[in-house]
Amino acid sequence: MRKGLMYLGLMAALALPWWAGAQELEAESQTIKEMRDLYGDEAFITIATGSRKPIYKAPAVATVITADEIKAMGARNLDEVLETVAGLHVVPSTQGRLDSIYSIRGIHTSFNPQVLVLMNGIPFPHFSGGRPFQFRLPVSSIARVEVIRGPGSAVYGADAFAGVVNIITKDATDVQGTEVGGRVGSFDTQDLWLQHGKHYGAWDIAFSLEWQTSDGDRDRRIDADQQTLFDSAFATNASLAPGPLNTRYELLDTHVNLSRDNWRLRYWLWLQQDAELGAGSALALDPVGEEDLTQHLIDLTYATSDLAQDWDLSANVHYLYRDSDSLFVAFPPGARLPIGSDGNISFSESANPVLFTEGMIGKPSGEEAGAGVDFAAVYTGMPDHRWRMGAGMKWYEFSLAKEEKNFGPGVIDGTAPEVDGTLTDITNTGFVFLRNASRTVWYLSLQDEWQFARNWELTAGVRYDHYSDFGDTVNPRLALVWATRHDLTTKILYGRAFRAPSFIEQFSTNNPVALGNPDLNPETIDTFEVAFAYRPTFDLQTSLSLFAYRARDLIEFMPDASGGTRTARNARDQDGHGFEFEADWRLLETLRLRGHYAWQRSEDVDSKQRIPDAPGQKIYLAANWEFLPDWSICPQYRWLGSRKRAADDPRGPIGNYSLVDVTFRRNQAFGMFDVALAVRNLFDEDAREPSNPVIPGDYPLEGRQVWAEISYRF
Repeated sequence: MRKGLMYLGLMAALALPWWAGAQELEAESQTIKEMRDLYGDEAFITIATGSRKPIYKAPAVATVITADEIKAMGARNLDEVLETVAGLHVVPSTQGRLDSIYSIRGIHTSFNPQVLVLMNGIPFPHFSGGRPFQFRLPVSSIARVEVIRGPGSAVYGADAFAGVVNIITKDATDVQGTEVGGRVGSFDTQDLWLQHGKHYGAWDIAFSLEWQTSDGDRDRRIDADQQTLFDSAFATNASLAPGPLNTRYELLDTHVNLSRDNWRLRYWLWLQQDAELGAGSALALDPVGEEDLTQHLIDLTYATSDLAQDWDLSANVHYLYRDSDSLFVAFPPGARLPIGSDGNISFSESANPVLFTEGMIGKPSGEEAGAGVDFAAVYTGMPDHRWRMGAGMKWYEFSLAKEEKNFGPGVIDGTAPEVDGTLTDITNTGFVFLRNASRTVWYLSLQDEWQFARNWELTAGVRYDHYSDFGDTVNPRLALVWATRHDLTTKILYGRAFRAPSFIEQFSTNNPVALGNPDLNPETIDTFEVAFAYRPTFDLQTSLSLFAYRARDLIEFMPDASGGTRTARNARDQDGHGFEFEADWRLLETLRLRGHYAWQRSEDVDSKQRIPDAPGQKIYLAANWEFLPDWSICPQYRWLGSRKRAADDPRGPIGNYSLVDVTFRRNQAFGMFDVALAVRNLFDEDAREPSNPVIPGDYPLEGRQVWAEISYRF
């Protein structure tokens, strides 16, 4: 950490000459201020303070991606949108399902609960701690995406650890009419959507529905898997490798947004079916297994500034329900596996080889529910201060776990030489994969935005959370924002964040892959940042962000002594530092150039080894050129490099890769249609992301793909 602080100090010292011109321009004219507010910094963000604020004034390192930008780049899902954010890389989990991991500044673990994802400011946690397994979100309903890199627990509490992502959906003003559209492309990918938004008297109503399906790229092949190792040990031939990763899915995403006067009601239905399991739940290829998940989120908000002078008051109540149903063929038919007396895989001397004639099969399911109420009050009656007070309660529960399987305690004990595909129902026994669990959280928060001098603003905040299972936590923040000169803003930031262990990290049991640990400590992080936003002209914006952090007690699933399972442990303390440089230049009225370069170094505090898999460097470049009236082209370039293996991983270096995407768009074709054609991975690069060592060749990304789109608005 000391090295990281020295690094920040050195970079700040190097920036002092940049600051030197502040004195001569300190008396910034009111006219220039008004012009900057009117023409520059069009992007606003809400998650930095809990209220709307221009990005250049926000006490955080933040990014906003609008619906127009999402459309221009041809993004089809949230992952493709987030990949354009500096310091953030979307990487598939090494656990096997290929769940999307949002790696921010080198911070991530297998299930990625370190990033808080919000839907219109409402969290939707999963029992794994992060998003639902294999979470894919289409983009047609998104008005904008707000991203904070860095801690947000002073406003949002737990899980706002490495960053916060807020997905804001379209309302009637964003849609303004009715639109229908469709997209078809490689890998038998299909996408249909319908949107409607209109003002009906005093009501504003918006509705969107999007359906997506894809068979996935069957050329994403791996040469070996976990079963390959068992085949070698037991002279069997059960592995399905070499073979393709299984990435088929089908999903439905629906949003309803109703508002009238001071009231707003939102409803979100997300339904995913037949989602295949990537490299398999146990890192053995499984073309049969699949997961179905249905999620409902409803929230009601009341906001007013009329009840009392100088007060803005709001209240929100929300309810989440989720139902999941899965089928895992953890190991394929014909697998011979070492089974201990508890019916699970074991490498102890007492384990016996057991032949699973139809495979090792599990069918777990369960229900989750959550509810919350939040109150916020903003007081502006004190000169130069803006006070925000918050209070609330949240409750989460996992219940009704059901499971059928042909292995594990209560089913087999390793003495039978052969097991067929008959499944035993262990529901309502002590042998299910996750016992019932619940958690209640109460919180209080206080924040002051203090304009203590003409060009200086100090944001100080603190949040207190009481967990029914972990006790108390206090997370403060300090942010000093200095309008250094008319074209330069400087930010000095500090924040602390906290993450409580998830239900699966605590209570997962009788699982052939991951076991819980009720004795876990919460994760904590302290982050220091210095950021500069420099805009020499209204058409050119640049920013430089420098950071250093110290994360403690990060939770990871670590191999057990038996070798057959992994148990959640406070695996490491991690220090990191780095920087991100971003530029956005409207070179011409019809040409916009954007890009960033991010560099980070994170290491294990004890071993001093680099954190594996996280990219040390990332480059992103994009252009949006309207080369003819109603015609545009958007090329994108991404380069990823400097990834390290774990110290005990004998494989060679992880290769760097470059990807090029191009999107052509024609608006008002024939006076009525918008059409687009896109090619992703234009040069068919063999790009790979790190895998578990049992899959030696890493995970190949999708090859070249082409899609065409048409939409009609009326």
